[in-house]
Amino acid sequence: MLGLKIETVSKSFGPFKALDRVSLQIPQGQFICFLGPSGCGKTSLLRLIAGLEQPTSGRILLNDKDITPIPANRRGFGMVFQSLALFPHLTVEQNIAYSLRLKGRDRKQQSERVEELLALIRLPGVGKRQIGQLSGGQRQRVAIARALAQEPMLLLLDEPLSALDAKLRESMQVELRLLQQQLKITTILVTHDQREAMTMADTIVVMAAGKIQQVGSPIEIYREPANRFVADFIGQSNLLDADYEAGDQVRVGDYPARIGNISQLIEPGRKVTISIRPEDIRLSPAGATGPNQLPGQIIFVRDMGSSIEAHIACAGKQIISVSTPREWLGGHANDAVSVELPPEACRLLLE
Repeated sequence: MLGLKIETVSKSFGPFKALDRVSLQIPQGQFICFLGPSGCGKTSLLRLIAGLEQPTSGRILLNDKDITPIPANRRGFGMVFQSLALFPHLTVEQNIAYSLRLKGRDRKQQSERVEELLALIRLPGVGKRQIGQLSGGQRQRVAIARALAQEPMLLLLDEPLSALDAKLRESMQVELRLLQQQLKITTILVTHDQREAMTMADTIVVMAAGKIQQVGSPIEIYREPANRFVADFIGQSNLLDADYEAGDQVRVGDYPARIGNISQLIEPGRKVTISIRPEDIRLSPAGATGPNQLPGQIIFVRDMGSSIEAHIACAGKQIISVSTPREWLGGHANDAVSVELPPEACRLLLE
């Protein structure tokens, strides 16, 4: 099968295990995000793929060929790091052409490739400038062009946008994604930014404590989290402790509720977690009756213009509801409300 395959890879640094038997299949041409908190192992995994580190055990294959023992300089992958690592003493065109010169391309070939890449990253005519004369976003594009110069089979990005301001970062996320779609190059991005991963990825690999927690499309990760960690880490999620009863019935504190997505066998009486996104919670005036209605009290309201966020004391927890201004029932701190948890929006988690 064409693509990258990681087989039961582990990596230890002395007594510390950075990766623990990680296995993953990455199809050719996809944009993959390794997402997780600091110390989860995502950068270690990227460095193993790049050949900058060797696994303690396991192997890495590219198009069914074992590349584990091949050093980084012979893998032919393009890499962009957080620091960008551009050469300040070289011009833009000299930076982009650096790998081509090392490979012995003649000056005409170098010049043609540099012009092609400058047009691709929408910076025509800046080849003679020094790196210090460029803005942050321009330097970012030059680093990407340099990584693409040798037409790599794989593009590896280690938090390359983290130093940019918020507005420029969002713009570069879209540009980088469009560029990847145009080139159809397999790309792996390491990030701790959930929004960045949701914006750019075909597939997100959520990691924690050296292990993969879930692999899926952004909408799968968001709507169907595999466990409590994923539900809590990706976006906002309300996590309610509950007791499983039978069928689709659970009890949240003193209140019965139904869950619409139970597919596994669960023993009655087991402690479970109910995950529901803030935008799925519906608020009604106090005293409303019906299935999955719980009494609550507003603690705090935050009007953000396009949405209204309400913090509510409910079932012994503080939960968050997000409504549009049109949906908002009105209300202030200390007002009593009825909180509806639609069964189809509730996700039951066992871990």
